[in-house]
Amino acid sequence: MPQQPTAQVTAAEISRIAGVTRATVSNWRRRHDDFPAPSGGTESSPLYDLEAVRTWLAARGHASAASPAEELRTMLRLHGRGGSGAASDSAELLLLVLAAARRSPDELAATAGLSDADLTYEAERDRAAVAEAVPGTANGTVRFETEDAPVLRALYACVREEGGQAALGVLAEWELEDSAASGAYRTPEPLTDLIARLVPGTPSSVLDPACGSGSLLTAASRHGTQELYGQDVLPVQARRSAVSLMLTAPDSSVTVRAGDSLRADAFPDLLADAVLSNPPYGIRDWGHDELAYDPRWAYGVPARAESELAWVQHALAHLVPGGYAVLLLPPATAGRASGRRVRAELVRSGALRAVIALPVGASVPLHVGLQVWVLQRPEPGGTERKSVLFVDTAAETPALATGRGGATAPTRTRGAGRSASVDWGGVTARALDAWEAFRASPDAFEGEPGVAHAVGVVDLLDDVVDLTPARLVRASRAEVDPAKLAAEVDATRHDLVKAAKALTRTAGREGWSAAGAEPREWRTATASDLSRGGALTLLRPVPDGARPRTHAASDGSRRPVVRAVLTGSDIATGAGPTGEPTELYDDTSPVIAVGDVLVRAVASTDGPMTRVAGEQDAGALPGPHVHLFRPDPARLDAWFLAGFLGAEENIAGASTGSTVLMVNPGRLRVPLLPLEEQRRYGEAFRHVHGLRAEAQRATRLAEETAGLLVGGLTGGQLLPSPGDG
Repeated sequence: MPQQPTAQVTAAEISRIAGVTRATVSNWRRRHDDFPAPSGGTESSPLYDLEAVRTWLAARGHASAASPAEELRTMLRLHGRGGSGAASDSAELLLLVLAAARRSPDELAATAGLSDADLTYEAERDRAAVAEAVPGTANGTVRFETEDAPVLRALYACVREEGGQAALGVLAEWELEDSAASGAYRTPEPLTDLIARLVPGTPSSVLDPACGSGSLLTAASRHGTQELYGQDVLPVQARRSAVSLMLTAPDSSVTVRAGDSLRADAFPDLLADAVLSNPPYGIRDWGHDELAYDPRWAYGVPARAESELAWVQHALAHLVPGGYAVLLLPPATAGRASGRRVRAELVRSGALRAVIALPVGASVPLHVGLQVWVLQRPEPGGTERKSVLFVDTAAETPALATGRGGATAPTRTRGAGRSASVDWGGVTARALDAWEAFRASPDAFEGEPGVAHAVGVVDLLDDVVDLTPARLVRASRAEVDPAKLAAEVDATRHDLVKAAKALTRTAGREGWSAAGAEPREWRTATASDLSRGGALTLLRPVPDGARPRTHAASDGSRRPVVRAVLTGSDIATGAGPTGEPTELYDDTSPVIAVGDVLVRAVASTDGPMTRVAGEQDAGALPGPHVHLFRPDPARLDAWFLAGFLGAEENIAGASTGSTVLMVNPGRLRVPLLPLEEQRRYGEAFRHVHGLRAEAQRATRLAEETAGLLVGGLTGGQLLPSPGDG
C-alpha cells in the first residue's frame, strides 16, 4: 500500500507558500510535467502532497517566500502529530511561545544559527522556565527532540518577526483543525473595548467564564484590571488565553482553567468586581436537567432553550454586591417567550440596567445584530431601580439630527449583510454617552428619540417582557419639531447639491486612452526587495510585551505619550483617525508622517485597501490591522506606490488565510519605473482617490437627505413638495 502524504495543500495554499498568484500555480501545473501530481481531493479542487510541493519549489528558488506565520503553519502540517517529541503537542508549543516572547530580539535572532541539537536544548530550557504557567501542559513528561527542530526554528522566527500573538493564532488554528469544536472566533477589539468601558471605574478583578482566546480579559487589562480569571470549555482556547494574557498583561495575575463553566465551574467561590463575557449561543445541551436545582438560578430556572439566560445568571452569581456584568448576547434572548419569566425577574429586581443593540456585522454571526446586556448584582438594602436603559446603536448614520434634547425622528439607516462597515467610533460614543448619563441620574435621563430611552420597570412588565431596544427607543410624533426638521432638510439638501456638482466636475476628466493592442507589461519587485534596497521602509508593529514610551512631565515623572489611531476601517471609508487614543509603545513604534502609504492588513473589496497619509493623519499611530510603508521620495512616488500596492490582484497574491485573508506586506509587488513616469501614474491615482471621496460624500448626503424626507413625511412633520403633485 502506498504511503499516505504527511499533509496536503490546495493550489491556493501553494500560491501563499511560494509567494505567487493562483494563476501562476495554474500555469506551473500546465507547463511543468514534473509538477507534483494531485494526491487527493477532487478534479475541481485537487490536493497536493505538501512535502513534494516544497521539494519542487525549493528546486526553483521559491521555498522561502512565505511569511514567518505561514512557514510555521507549513512546518506544523509537515510535522504532524505522530512524533514522539513535544512539538507534536500544541500545549507544549504554547509554552515555548510564552518563553520566546519574553526573550530579547537579539536572543531570538541568535536561535537562527543554532544546530538542531542546540536549538532543541535551548527550546527545552525555555519551556521549563514557564512550565507551571499554562493549564493542561505535560510539565516535563515529554521533551523536545531533534526531529522537532524545523518546527522550533519556524516558531522562534515567527515570534521574532511577527510577535507572540501571531504564533499563538497559528497554533490554535492547528489544534482546532482536528477538533469538532465550532464557534471558536475572536471578539473584535473595538467591541471588547466597548464592553470593558461599560463597567464603571477600574474593577480590580474580572472573570470571563467563556474566555475563548482571552480578548475580553485583554481589554480589561488594558483598562487597568490586575486580577484576571478565565475558563473555557476548549482546552486549546484556555491555554491560548493564558499565554496571550501573560504576553499582553505581564504585570497582572492571570488564572485560566479549562472546563464547562455551567456544569463544572472552576471558580465556585469567586466573587469578582466584574464579569465580561461573549458566551456561546443557542446551546440546548447546556445542563438543564442536572442543574435544575442549582443555587445560581436566583432569577428563575432557565428553560432548555435559554442557555443565554443561564450564562446571565452564572455571571450575576459571580459578582460582589454592586458588581457589574456585561455580556454579548443574540437578539432573541430579549424576546423569546420561553425566557419571559427570567427576564421579568431580572427587570423587577433591578439586576438588568441596560440593553444596547449593535449594528449587523459587529461580531460573529455577522448577519445578526447582537446586543450587549449590562447587569448589576443588587445590593442588600440598595436603592430601588425604577427604569432600564435601552440604546439602539444599530444605525450606521442617524437619518435625522440627533443632538440631545433636539428634534429628531425615528428613521435610521441600518447596515445589512457581511459587507456592512461598522462605525465603531459612532457606536461607542452613542452607547457610552447614553449609559454614563443614565447611570449618573436615571430619573433625570432625557434620552435621545430613536437612539436611547429609559423605560420604567412597570412599563416593561407586560405579558411578553420584550427587551428589544429598537422597539423601545422609537420617538413619538410629538417629540419632533416640524419647523426644525424642515430647516434641517433644506440644509442637508443644499449640501447634497454642492456635493453632486463637485462629483460631476471630478468625473468629467477625459483623456484616458488605451495602452495599445496588448496590456502594458513591466518588471516588478516585492516590497521586501525594495525595503532591502532602501527605496522604502516597512514599519512593523511593536512586538508583544513592549513597554510604553514615556516623556518627562513637569514634576519629573514619566508619563505615556497618547496618540490617536488610524484603523483599517478609516482607510476603507476615508475617515480621519477614529481609533481610540492609545499609549504609544517604545521608541521604535511607527508614527504616521505625511506621505506615508498605509495598507489595510485584512484583504477586502469593501473600500480602498491603501491610503496616502495627509496632514490629518500625521502624528497618529497605525492601528493593529494597518501596515505602514515609508517611501524614499527620491526613488518612489507615494501615490504611485499606493495605487499599485492596493491593486486587487496584488492584494490577492499577497494574502494568506482561510476565513480571514491577512495581507503579507513584504509580498506586495511594485512596478520598476522611472520616477517621472511614477509621478504620471501617481497623479492619475490621486485623481481616482478624489473621485472616490466625492462619490462617498455624495452618497452619504443622499442617504441622509432621503432618510430625513421619509422620516418627516411618514411622521407627519413634512408635507409633499409642490412638485410631487
